[in-house]
Amino acid sequence: MQRELEMVVGVDTHKDSHSAALVDGLGGLVAATDVAANRKGYWQLLEWARCHGSQRTWVVEGTGSYGAGLTSFLTASGEVVFEGDRPQRRKPGPGGKSDQLDALKVAREALAREHHAVPRQRGNREAIRVLLSTREGAVMAHRQALNQLYALVVTAPEPIHERLVRLKGEHLVTACAGLRCGAEDLESRVTARVLRQVARRIRTLQAEAADYQTQLDKLVAETAPSLLAEPGVGALTAAQLLVSWSHAGRIRNENAFAAMAGVAPVPASSGRIIRHRLNRQGDRRLNRALHVVAICRSSFHAQTKDYIARRTTEGKSTREIRRCLKRYLARRFFRLLQRLDNP
Repeated sequence: MQRELEMVVGVDTHKDSHSAALVDGLGGLVAATDVAANRKGYWQLLEWARCHGSQRTWVVEGTGSYGAGLTSFLTASGEVVFEGDRPQRRKPGPGGKSDQLDALKVAREALAREHHAVPRQRGNREAIRVLLSTREGAVMAHRQALNQLYALVVTAPEPIHERLVRLKGEHLVTACAGLRCGAEDLESRVTARVLRQVARRIRTLQAEAADYQTQLDKLVAETAPSLLAEPGVGALTAAQLLVSWSHAGRIRNENAFAAMAGVAPVPASSGRIIRHRLNRQGDRRLNRALHVVAICRSSFHAQTKDYIARRTTEGKSTREIRRCLKRYLARRFFRLLQRLDNP
């Protein structure tokens, strides 16, 4: 979002305290302060800013983490709030380092930006993000526990090893969950007990991830049914699209959305060869969601298969075709998201 900035309050956020620096349109420091990271501190910070003028723009670092509470408070108070980039690392020298200096740097860097990002919306969007993130954590923990189970079986005493080594996946988990060992040696008894406990942990994580998935399915279906109607788009992919996009007006156009997703074409031409390559930047979770849809459509969607065949005959590589597909999907999904009322 583009906006002419006159008075800017840069805020460097931390767990226990926030530091703020107020600068004028030329970057000159007007005032600076520190407040506690709680509602009382937010009120003090707002009153402090109001004492220095009626028109100001806030640039808050970490609007999705330590600055989330302050961002919500300022937005509810009618203030204009933008996301602040993490200040670039300072070069060694006499400049020094402090939280107020970081806040000053946030404000000055905001003055130099052509476009300013609006903080992501809370409400349904935040609920989806929490479910999506927590489910991912449960799935990763499940995968780690399953790998641990395989490793324990490989090194288990011979009677246990021989009984379990050929089992995989759910069959192994079931066998380990009901494992009993009547051996007298301590190693066998401890190994059997640990295998049971790890298998039960896996079952618990499976149930936890399934519960998050059920909640996501329901919430995404209520929020964006048009996304779920798209070929190759499931609840998890739609949830990531909603989380990254957030709300109408946050991303200025489809080109900015494609750049944020890391699917904007990157020139890679040389001599007479004119080509583009995949972009390695941007929101990688959003990029992964588009990648999943592109791969799914490549296997069953007739129009996508025809497009791949046509571009292959034109001499395009698989990576180049995939890049084109992801760019098209970014355009398609951005237009669908813009038509949502209030996710």
